[in-house]
Amino acid sequence: MNRKSASLFIFALALAVTTFYGGFYYGKSQVPSIYAIEGVGNKSLTQPDDVDFSLFWDAWKIIQDKYVDRSSLDRKKMVYGAIDGMVKSLKDPYTTFFEPVEAKQFKDDVSGSFGGIGAEIGVRKEVLTVISPLEDSPSQKAGLRAGDRILKINDTITADMGISEAVGLIRGPKGSAVKLTISRPGDDAIKEISIVRDDIKIPTVKWQLKKDKVAYIQLFNFGETAPTEFRKAVLDVLRSPADRIVLDIRNNPGGYLEVSQDIAGWFMDVESVVAIEDFGDGTQTKKYLASGNAVLKNMPMVVLMNEGSASASEILAGALRDNRKIQLIGAKSFGKGSVQQLENMREGTSLKVTIAKWLTPSGKSIMHEGLEADVKVEFTKDDIENLRDPQLDKAIEVILNSK
Repeated sequence: MNRKSASLFIFALALAVTTFYGGFYYGKSQVPSIYAIEGVGNKSLTQPDDVDFSLFWDAWKIIQDKYVDRSSLDRKKMVYGAIDGMVKSLKDPYTTFFEPVEAKQFKDDVSGSFGGIGAEIGVRKEVLTVISPLEDSPSQKAGLRAGDRILKINDTITADMGISEAVGLIRGPKGSAVKLTISRPGDDAIKEISIVRDDIKIPTVKWQLKKDKVAYIQLFNFGETAPTEFRKAVLDVLRSPADRIVLDIRNNPGGYLEVSQDIAGWFMDVESVVAIEDFGDGTQTKKYLASGNAVLKNMPMVVLMNEGSASASEILAGALRDNRKIQLIGAKSFGKGSVQQLENMREGTSLKVTIAKWLTPSGKSIMHEGLEADVKVEFTKDDIENLRDPQLDKAIEVILNSK
């Protein structure tokens, strides 16, 4: 082989090697990042046609390869965080992902007992807000009120904070204190309220006789025990001289739809519409009907509500007004008119997802709008300081003058 031929051979070999490795690295760069992800199972490229999910895996791989503390990465926390971010992008405060500890706390809440300060919180106009302090709870005794906006929990600012995160910060050991910085509608002053945590047992029903013939029934929640407790109260009312009712659902944050159906059945004809479930996107609506014996349907009544009346409370109030023309007295309700479904998932996690909106029997949406009171009664500062209840006074006056 002469020198010229040898040079051509070496050039061709170098070109072949360069082409091979260039093609190898080019091909490697085109392999989806998902195949290079370590420590994660059940990986799949299945995706909707209009979404390129490989972007997620690209980001994951960059973190895996380049994050300064990558040896301490908690992949499970990364997955949880990704799901939480997806849920938060919906801008729906009632769709929530629960990690295992949070999932257990949520289940404890709806079962009727838990530790904390005893206040239902939500998000109104993107601000963490007190829906209602629960009856006889530490929060109520400390002066927390429905409608209070929570600006800070201890030293943590609540801007953009989700409900589950806020609950986690508010809760703590029994006997310890949490400091809430709040602003109150109609009051320019920023307040700090210190609340000592305690074991919380949610009360359900109380009743007493007013003016010798008015059954004043307070319904505090629509939890699992409410149907049984409410039945006991109704039987006591029927054995009393009462011939009319004031039903007080102020500061009642709601609960189960089935419970509102059950309680509505005491006051309305069986199979009267209690609520309409609207799934959106043109899907057929579903009607929920009253169940019960309607033994109180002919007894005059009014309903007391306020800005702390939410969810199932608003459903019951709307149903009574639409079906029986019953007057609502007090203040506009909270406006939590959506339907959540709890999906239990792997590893003890769960997802509470909004699947529909509630409409009253007449078709009015409760979500964001709430229910306007037929007779509006406001508390003054003097009323609060002197423990007067002008809303209850007005309700008794109205029901005594009814036929």
